[in-house]
Amino acid sequence: MIPFSPPRIDQRVIDEVTKALTSGWITTGPRTKLFERQLTEYCGNKCTVAVASWTAGMEVVLRWWGIGPGDEVIIPAITYCASANVVIHTGAKPVMVDINPDDFNISVEAIRRAVTPRTKVIMPVDIAGFPCDYDGIFQIVNDPSIKSLFQPNSDLQKRLGRILVAADAAHSFGATYGGKRSGAIADVSCFSFHAVKNLTTAEGGTMSINLPDGFDHEAIYKDLCVKILHGQNKDALAKTQKGNWRYDVTEPGFKCNMTDIQAAIGLVELDRFQENLDRRRTICLAYNEGLKNESWALLPKMKDEKRETCYHLYQLRIAGASEAQRDAIMQAIFDQDVSVNVHFQPLPVLTAYKSRGYKIEDYPEAWDKYANEITLPVYFDLTDEQVQIVIQAVKNAVKQVLG
Repeated sequence: MIPFSPPRIDQRVIDEVTKALTSGWITTGPRTKLFERQLTEYCGNKCTVAVASWTAGMEVVLRWWGIGPGDEVIIPAITYCASANVVIHTGAKPVMVDINPDDFNISVEAIRRAVTPRTKVIMPVDIAGFPCDYDGIFQIVNDPSIKSLFQPNSDLQKRLGRILVAADAAHSFGATYGGKRSGAIADVSCFSFHAVKNLTTAEGGTMSINLPDGFDHEAIYKDLCVKILHGQNKDALAKTQKGNWRYDVTEPGFKCNMTDIQAAIGLVELDRFQENLDRRRTICLAYNEGLKNESWALLPKMKDEKRETCYHLYQLRIAGASEAQRDAIMQAIFDQDVSVNVHFQPLPVLTAYKSRGYKIEDYPEAWDKYANEITLPVYFDLTDEQVQIVIQAVKNAVKQVLG
């Protein structure tokens, strides 16, 4: 069976984790701090706080920014549920909008129509690692007519003076937009380092902060580090200094710090990330080559004059296929011992959001893209021979179902 997305765990990773385990320091410590510094250097943003997951990081960001009941956060209708869940956890309302006709990313025109005086955050989602139209989004938030609607309710919001752009960059580590890497494009970007991501720490993520120069990013880093450790003003590493045991709790915070065991994996992954990226690009281009002459194959957008994906996912669409036919094609692929997936079910079809009044009929592009999408395997250890097996399995399955 060709799996969908196994992590790259080899002897180098095992050795580094073993060093962490035997170092006497396994929670947040020197490896985590080094990982944060290296991530900041790689992405080019202003400060990075490593956390236990994307979800924890984005919720902390929203709460730090002062998001709560009565506020609205604009998100795309097609994304993983975490994008909406974190908004609901704060008491704010997720305002879902449709996606573009030519890719899976949030529609700038739909964002503009959705802005109200209650809008505090726009959360673009870089589906499959292909960056959203950030120039278009920043044009909206900086538009004088939009800024005149903005009603800040925290000191940070007043200082920024506009809607915050907080990117769901769970898929887009290593992607580029206008010469910048993901993490240094939006005001805030949260990465996911879950086991299936193109850089993994088993579980984990970041809050990558990149606010305008008027903000004190050193102070922001310290503040966020306190928030992710129950509001405690000293972490365990700081308390190891002689006589430095006493601490204060300055606020009722969260518990979502990254451990040195996780960071040990991440440091290896980051050091060889370009090798990983190059391999993923080769696989995706091979899929393009193998499927380009099929009349039913709608190939994913991966690069244009401003943007290049990080090749995290390969989202193939089957032209003219219904949802039921897509499902049958997937089953026929599975029957050939090839694993595939779908990214994602639109949020309004899920019970948690349907029951809150969201209707898929309001998001025709999201439904159209979802109904015939199949995500093919992409990971470092996928061989050239296996890529060809995947391509043939897809062709066989489409022929079997559609004729």
